[in-house]
Amino acid sequence: MGMIKEFQEFAVKGNVVDMAVGIIIGGAFGTIVKSLVDDVIMPPIGLLLGGVDFSNIVVPLKAATADTEAVTMNIGSFINNIISFLIVAWAVFLLVKGMNSLKKKAEEQPAAAPEPPKEQVLLTEIRDLLKARA
Repeated sequence: MGMIKEFQEFAVKGNVVDMAVGIIIGGAFGTIVKSLVDDVIMPPIGLLLGGVDFSNIVVPLKAATADTEAVTMNIGSFINNIISFLIVAWAVFLLVKGMNSLKKKAEEQPAAAPEPPKEQVLLTEIRDLLKARA
């Protein structure tokens, strides 16, 4: 029974939930970036390079036969994935940079003035009492 309770405590901690949300959003973001690269960025680049479709750039290693398919290195897909990675890495960099900036600003906030020593507080109270009597 102890292990189940320990797992429950682990599973409902804020960090685990935050991590799960981050993974889900990251997956969706990856899909958007893949579409951006494949459907928006690469077609104009291919057009500039003479109508090249990057997803079709392959290096044949073994020709197809009647019984087997051709074996190829898919260089175009690799290039698309590199561009996708660079876009995601840049977005993560900007996110971390922004978070670090906010954290730095929070640390730069002036700390509250330290409490005066107990003797000073007592002397201030005595002074105020003497002023009130006069």
